[in-house]
Amino acid sequence: MGDTPNWQHMWGAKIKTPCDMDDDILEDVIRNVTMRLAKFDTEEWEKNGLAVCEDIKAHLDEAWGPHWVVCIGRNFGSFVTHVTRNFVFFYYNEKAVMIYKAGPQQFKRNMVVHVVKKMKVEHEIIGDSTFGDRTANPQESSDSDENEELEDKDLTSAIAQFQREDGTNVGPQLEIPMNSTIRQMEELVNMLLQNGKDRVPYSLFLGETEVTTTLKATVEELRLSTETALTITFQPLAPFRVRPVTRCSDTLQGHSEAILHVSFSPDGKRLASGGGDATVRFWDTNTCMPKYTGRGHRNHVLSTAWSPDGLRFASADRNGEIRLWDPLTGKQVGQSIKGHKQWVNSLTWEPMHRNAACEHFASSSKDGSIKVWNARTGRCVASLSGHTDSVECIKWGGQGLLYSASRDRTIKVWAVEGEHVGKLVRTLVGHGHRINTLALNVDYVCRSGSFGHDFQSFLSRKEMQQAALKRYEEVLKGQPERLVSGSDDFTLFFWEPSKSKKPLARLTGHQQPVNHLSFSPDGRYFASASFDKKVKIWNGQTGKFVATLTGHVGAVYQVCWSSDSRLIVTASKDSTVKVWEMRDPKNAKTTLSGHADEVYALDWSPNGDMVASGSKDHTIKIWKH
Repeated sequence: MGDTPNWQHMWGAKIKTPCDMDDDILEDVIRNVTMRLAKFDTEEWEKNGLAVCEDIKAHLDEAWGPHWVVCIGRNFGSFVTHVTRNFVFFYYNEKAVMIYKAGPQQFKRNMVVHVVKKMKVEHEIIGDSTFGDRTANPQESSDSDENEELEDKDLTSAIAQFQREDGTNVGPQLEIPMNSTIRQMEELVNMLLQNGKDRVPYSLFLGETEVTTTLKATVEELRLSTETALTITFQPLAPFRVRPVTRCSDTLQGHSEAILHVSFSPDGKRLASGGGDATVRFWDTNTCMPKYTGRGHRNHVLSTAWSPDGLRFASADRNGEIRLWDPLTGKQVGQSIKGHKQWVNSLTWEPMHRNAACEHFASSSKDGSIKVWNARTGRCVASLSGHTDSVECIKWGGQGLLYSASRDRTIKVWAVEGEHVGKLVRTLVGHGHRINTLALNVDYVCRSGSFGHDFQSFLSRKEMQQAALKRYEEVLKGQPERLVSGSDDFTLFFWEPSKSKKPLARLTGHQQPVNHLSFSPDGRYFASASFDKKVKIWNGQTGKFVATLTGHVGAVYQVCWSSDSRLIVTASKDSTVKVWEMRDPKNAKTTLSGHADEVYALDWSPNGDMVASGSKDHTIKIWKH
C-alpha cells in the first residue's frame, strides 16, 4: 500500500478541516479511504466500483452529519491535495479521491454522478450518507439516473463553464449547486487555476452582470435557463483589500473659506488642499498635522493637480494664474505662470510612462484655450485653439493624446507629443448641452505613476518609468483607452477617442446635470455623480448600466474609488459622505456625518487607509476604518 497522502498540502496559511473536524479523525478518514482503495486493483475497481467501509462512514457521520459523498476517479482536472470545510481532496495511486460534504437542502443521491458525466472522465461514487455502500455495476442505475438528472438539475444545480476575460475556458464543465455563494465559486476558480497558497480574489459574472450573492439569485434575476451550460466569467481583483472608512479620526482646520479641492500625493505621504481663501495647504498624512501653507494666489484656487512623481504640485486660480509648489518645502517654484485671459478650470500632468521627468502639464480656461507648459522652465510649449467656449475639463491620456471638454458641447482630441504637438486629431460631437466632466479608464494609473498600493522604492527614474508603464498596460490589457463625458443635458457619452469620433454608447438615466465622473482604478467600472442626488455605476467595458446609488438628499458633487476598486465614497450638498460597496451597491454601507455644510471635495488615499473630505464649513475631515 502506498503512503498516506500529504493532506496538509493546501492553499492558505492555516489548516481548515471540514466543519472543524478533529485532525486525528480527518487523518483516520483519509487513511481508511486509502486502505480501502488498496484492496482493489484497477480492473476490479472499474468493473464494480467501491464501497465505503463502515468505520469511514461512522467518522463522516460524526463530523459532517448525514450529508456527505465520497467519490473516486482517474482525474478531477489538475487539482492537488486540498482540505476545506466542505471537502477533502487528494490523489492515491493516480486516482483522485474526494470526500464531499453536501448541504441538507442541496444533497441529492445522483449529484456527484452528474458531475462525473459532464466531466467526461471515469469517476464513481463509492458511497454516500443516503444509501450507504454502492458496489453494484454503475450501469445498472444509469436509466433511472437519467430521469433524476433533469429533475435534480432544475431544482438544485446547474452546469457551468468557468471562463477568463479573454474567453478561454478554464477546466471542464462542472455541475455546481445553485446556492453556491460568490466565495465558494471564487474558491473553485482558485482550485481550477492551481493557485495553491497564492489565492487570488475574483469577481464573477454571468454575461455582464456580476454575481454578488449566490448563483441562484443572479440566474433568477436575469431569468436565465439552466437547460444549457452557464458561462461564468471571472476577473481577478486587487490582491489587497481596502477596509471601508467608518469614523472621523481628525478634523483639519486652517482654511478660512470653503475648501474646493483635496488630493493625496501619489506616494500617499502628503495631502494638499485649496479653496476660497486663495491658499494651498500641505498636510502630513501620518500625523494629520499642517506642514506648509502656500501663499501667493490672489483669488479662489479653482484647480489643483499633483505631478505623477509627487515632486511638484500645481494650482490655478480665478485670476488665471498658475503656481507650482515644492511639496517637500511648501515653497513656490519659479514665478507665477500667466497666459490665460480668464480663470483656469482644469489642470492635468503628462503621465510618467510617457516622460520620466514629469515636467509637462496642461491647463484649460474659461477663455476657451488649452495650454501645455514646461514645469521646469515655466514656458508655454503649445497653445491649443479650437473650442469656441469655456474648456471645463482636460485629461492627459497614456498614448500621447489630450482630451478636452467644453461648454461648446464638443470634446476635442489633441496630439501633445513629438512634432505634432498641438494638432487637432478629431472632434467628438453628441451632447446637446455644455460638457462638465470627463473620465478616462486609465486616469488612476496615469495620475499615480509608479506608485502602487505597496509603494515600492526605485533606484532610478528609468525604473520608475518602467513600473508606471507596467501598471498602465495592466489596466489597458491591449484595449484602446476609453473616455466617458458628462453633460448638462443629463446624459453621458462613452467613447474610444483614439480610434473613432463615433460614441460607443449614449447613457441615459440621470434627471439632472452630470457634474462628476470617475473610473475605478482597474478600469472595470465608472461612476457618475449628478445634481439629481444619485450616483450611477456603469460597466467600464461596454458602458452598460450596473446600479444606482440612492441615499443622498442633496446634489452629489464628487465620487471617488478605493484603490482596490471595491468601495466608493460620495460627497454631497447634504453635508454627508457616504460609503458604498460594489458587492452590494444599492444601499450605502456607512453614512459619515460631521461636516456642518456642503461637502465639495473628496479623495481616498492610495494605500486605502483614509478618506479626506473638504467642505464649505472650512474644514477637512479625515475618515478611517
